[in-house]
Amino acid sequence: MSRITLLVAGLCAAVLLVGALVAIAAGTGQRGTDRSESTGTGTRVSFYGDSYTLGTGASDPAKRWSTVISKARNWNEFNPSVNGLGFVNNRSSAIDEPGEVIASKPEIVFITMGLNDNFSYDVAADRIKAQITTDFQRLKAALPDARFIVVEPFWYTDARPASLAVISGWVKDAAAAIHADYIPGASHWIEHHPEWMASDGLHPNDTGYAQMAKRMESELHSLGL
Repeated sequence: MSRITLLVAGLCAAVLLVGALVAIAAGTGQRGTDRSESTGTGTRVSFYGDSYTLGTGASDPAKRWSTVISKARNWNEFNPSVNGLGFVNNRSSAIDEPGEVIASKPEIVFITMGLNDNFSYDVAADRIKAQITTDFQRLKAALPDARFIVVEPFWYTDARPASLAVISGWVKDAAAAIHADYIPGASHWIEHHPEWMASDGLHPNDTGYAQMAKRMESELHSLGL
């Protein structure tokens, strides 16, 4: 085997290793301890999300974007988000976040999923697409009177895998199918700002979450919320 061939093989192996490490570091299905913290006495709002909605990387759960916008509106926040969760990634019989959202009987539902599925896209693309449709239809059927707000999957690096646009497209199509509001562009909200990232390099810090809350506030204002 030539030196060039060995070099290419080594680089490919390194890329795969980095991807695997990122997927592991993004979360292992762990929950936060503040999942049912009440932030207000008004409208019941539930969040179906991953670590970026759980607030991993923030110094306190009160600084995550979901809690910031909930407190500003006196919403009663229910946030069962799970580290590393995707439509397919880290799904198990022990984790049924859509079921928890349904059981909370919300008037508004945020869906902020899809980031972690990029790590298994090469081997599970068909499953991811099918599960997006299944989750959206299940939530809508169980909560026909709720208002759904679907957010383009968040992303954490300036480099963007081709799978991100594909998964985002599936999420957007599924949102349209249940007549949900859709917030585009969220995968770009923290790009080009390494100073907004926590020390793990994977999640926003307090400043990053503040910026996400600011962008979300603007989008919600345009939706009349």
